Amino acid sequence: MENPPTRPAAAPRRAKHLMDPNNPRPPQQYSMSLSRVQTWVLSTLAVITILHLSAGLVVAAIFTDEARTTSRVGLLVIAGLFGVVAVAAGLAIHQRSLLSWWLLLGWVPALVGAYLMFVA
Repeated sequence: MENPPTRPAAAPRRAKHLMDPNNPRPPQQYSMSLSRVQTWVLSTLAVITILHLSAGLVVAAIFTDEARTTSRVGLLVIAGLFGVVAVAAGLAIHQRSLLSWWLLLGWVPALVGAYLMFVA
């Protein structure tokens, strides 16, 4: 008599959170290249550094004598222009068009300073 054919033993099932060496997961699709990371780091450092300069000018305008309103407004205008330069630097590093609505964000430090000086 012949023996019946045997089935291969079923492989033990693994939990989904464990690694299966016979069935590796596909590589992640959202990894960034080194040059892209460097671009983001450079633009972040440039924008934050220039915005600190803008904020420093706002602080200088706030602590300037109240009788010198023209000087205070001048410092706020310069602070706003430096804010615009900060946003433009970020756009330029990412090779975007410099004519953008994002440039209006550069005026935020000057507008906050004007509010603190003349309204609050």
